[in-house]
Amino acid sequence: MDNSINPYLINNEQIIRYAQLSDANSKIDPALYDKYDVKRGLRDRKDGTGVLAGLTEIGEVHGYSMIDYNKVPGPGRLYYRGVNINHFVKGFTDENRFGFEECVYLLLFGRLPSKHQLDEFKELLSFYRCLPKNFTRDVILKAPATEVMNTLMRGVLALYPYDDKADDTSPENLMRQCMQLISRFPLLSVYGYQAYNYYYNRQSLTLHMPNPELSMAEDLLSIMRPDQSYTPLEAKLLDMCLVVHAEHGGGNNSTFTDHVVSSTGTDTYSVMAAALGSLKGPKHGGANIRVGKMFANIKANVKDWGSDDEITAYLRKIAAGEAFDGSGLIYGIGHAVYTLSDPRCTILKSYVRELAKEKGRLDEFDLYDTVERLAPDVLHEKLNSDKPLCANVDFYSGFLYNLLGIPEELYTPLFAVARIAGWSAHRIEEMHSGKIIRPAFKNVHEHVDYVPMSEREEQ
Repeated sequence: MDNSINPYLINNEQIIRYAQLSDANSKIDPALYDKYDVKRGLRDRKDGTGVLAGLTEIGEVHGYSMIDYNKVPGPGRLYYRGVNINHFVKGFTDENRFGFEECVYLLLFGRLPSKHQLDEFKELLSFYRCLPKNFTRDVILKAPATEVMNTLMRGVLALYPYDDKADDTSPENLMRQCMQLISRFPLLSVYGYQAYNYYYNRQSLTLHMPNPELSMAEDLLSIMRPDQSYTPLEAKLLDMCLVVHAEHGGGNNSTFTDHVVSSTGTDTYSVMAAALGSLKGPKHGGANIRVGKMFANIKANVKDWGSDDEITAYLRKIAAGEAFDGSGLIYGIGHAVYTLSDPRCTILKSYVRELAKEKGRLDEFDLYDTVERLAPDVLHEKLNSDKPLCANVDFYSGFLYNLLGIPEELYTPLFAVARIAGWSAHRIEEMHSGKIIRPAFKNVHEHVDYVPMSEREEQ
C-alpha cells in the first residue's frame, strides 16, 4: 500500500468505482413510497401536514387550520411556552430592554420571570460566559476549520472531558450544562471565526474577553468587532434576531434531532453536537446564506431596482433554473408550516427597515420588499398552483446580519447561538419521556442467495 496517497483524494479510479457501485445500490423506487404510504420527511403527502411524532409544552407553530379535513391557510402564529411571540416582543421592546435572556428563562422554566428572578438568572448566565483555562488556545486556535459550524461542533464535544459530571443526567446537572452551553456558544462561535479568519484569510487575530455587564447581544457585537463598538440599534436588532430564532417547536430538524439523540440517554455534549450537525445543513440553518447570494445575483443583473417588470422577469429566470444557481428555487419564499405569513419574518422586517435607514441602504431594503411581494406570483405561475406562499425568517435575517457587518461564516453559528435555548428546553423535556425514539423502516430489497467466493463475478 502506498502510504503517500492523499487520504482525502476523491478523484482516483478506485474511489470513483466504489461510489458508482454504492450509488447504484442505494436508490429506492419512488413509487414504493406511495405503495407503502410512507410519510417522506415525516410529512403527509396529501396535504403536507406534519406527522405527529411527539408532544411538547415548549414551542407551538401555527400556519393554517384544519376545517372539515381541509387545510385552510391563516396568518402565522408562534408561541413560546404558550406566550404569543408578538406579545412577548412588544413587552420587552415597550419597556426598552433586551429580550433574549428573558426568552431563555421562559423556554427553560415555562413562565415569565419577575425582575428579581430575571436579574438573578442573567447574573448566572454571565458567570458562565467563559471557557475553560487554555481551551481557546488548545482547542480552537490549534485546529481551525474553514466551516465555523464544524469548529463549534468540535468545541462542544471538546468540552466533555473538562466536565467532571459529563454523563450525569440528573435534572440539576442537565440545567447546569445547558446554561453553560447557552453562555459559551457565542465565544465558541466568534473565536472559531477569528481563528478561521486568521489562518485562512490572513487577517489580524483579535480575541476580546467577554464582558459580564453586557447583554448577550451586546457582548456578541463587542467580541466580534475589532474596536468593540456598536450602536444601541444594532444591539437591539441582534437581540431581536436571537429571540425569533430561539425556538420553533419540536418538529424542526435540529430540535427533532435533539429529541432523538436525547432519548438514548446520552450526554448533553453529544446531543448538542448532533443538533448542530443538523442545523448546518443548507436546507435548515444555512438557508439565509443562499438568500444573500441570490440577492447579490439579483442586484448584479437587475438594472432598475424600482421596476416591477424587470424584477419579475429576472425572478422568472431564477424560477426556471436559467439564472442564479440553476436550482429553480427563490430562496426565502415558502415554509413547511406557515402559509400566509411567518411571524418571525414580520417581526424582523420592520426593524430591518429601521437599521437599513440608519445605514443608508434603504434602496436595498426596498428591493427585498419588492421581491417578497412579487416572488409568490412568479412561483404560482411556475407551479400552476395557488398554494399560499410567504417569505420566511431567512428572507430578512441574512440582510440583517449583513447590515450589522457580520461575516457570512457566522450566519448559521448565530442561529445556533439562539436555538441552543430551545434545544436545551427540549432536551430536558425529552429526558422525562424515558422512551427511545425508534421509528419503523420497511425493507424493500428482495431476498437473495449467498454466493460462494469462487462463483462470484466482477460487477
